[in-house]
Amino acid sequence: MTHLQAGLCPETLEKARVELNENPDTLHQDIQEVRDMVITRPDIGFLRTDDAFILRFLRARKFQHFEAFRLLAQYFEYRQQNLDMFKSFKATDPGIKQALKDGFPGGLANLDHYGRKILVLFAANWDQSRYTLVDILRAILLSLEDMIEDPELQVNGFVLIIDWSNFTFKQASKLTPSMLRLAIEGLQDSFPARFGGIHFVNQPWYIHALYTVIRPFLKEKTRKRIFLHGNNLNSLHQLIHPEILPSEFGGMLPPYDMGTWARTLLDHEYDDDSEFSVDSYSTPAKEVEKDLSPKSMKRSQSVVDPGVLKRMDKNEEENMQPLLSLD
Repeated sequence: MTHLQAGLCPETLEKARVELNENPDTLHQDIQEVRDMVITRPDIGFLRTDDAFILRFLRARKFQHFEAFRLLAQYFEYRQQNLDMFKSFKATDPGIKQALKDGFPGGLANLDHYGRKILVLFAANWDQSRYTLVDILRAILLSLEDMIEDPELQVNGFVLIIDWSNFTFKQASKLTPSMLRLAIEGLQDSFPARFGGIHFVNQPWYIHALYTVIRPFLKEKTRKRIFLHGNNLNSLHQLIHPEILPSEFGGMLPPYDMGTWARTLLDHEYDDDSEFSVDSYSTPAKEVEKDLSPKSMKRSQSVVDPGVLKRMDKNEEENMQPLLSLD
């Protein structure tokens, strides 16, 4: 075992060896091979290439060197092409802070039986008057950045439960194709985390319809890990034991405290509520969430070719039509 594996328990070390092809004897060589590919993408600013950082990308791609490098490149390319999202990228940013305090995301105290961190989202908590969908995405990405520092989670990964109870049609109409694309690129294509399952519960028909629209743009592996439970919590309990779930998911634990994870990140600044409105976000929501027609949404491509995440040309028509219309 090398110092890079020092944070792993014996069981996780064995899991990394068997499931991820992690070999302590070749670990430094594996990292160097990924690092040597950086020069092939001079168009990207690789702000970190230290051993520990590259290792999380290797683990996310089961030590396939080229795939790990592609993910590393897409990680930084996503940040280059969405610069406004990563300005003031900290828990105390007003929009991020409000999203965190409303449980975007939440994190359960107990890991599942595979050692995975369970993240929870209660969609109806979104207060449109205080922060945008982009702020929610930023809060989730910031939280993942903090959590992925744990080497155990680099190997074991995450599970996400989204409760759509009381999420209104009006709220759903804000989920434009460009917003969904931004989230897919940021979470599926550009972040070194292993998601073992994404569970929808209590989803109304219009969320099911939205999923049908975006499903073709998800990777096959991602599609296989999305479970639509509806009101059938028994099917959820077959995959995640009710002993570790809060009562909202039919579990045996007390109701989830939405501020749990926010207090971890914000510490003493959790109760400091400075004046904030949705307009205080540096980039207007309409600019960041500008719509792309569904026909223009493309599957993710190899980042070996520059500009795969390039936004639509400004001269192309931008109409602001949502996926769901209130008309």
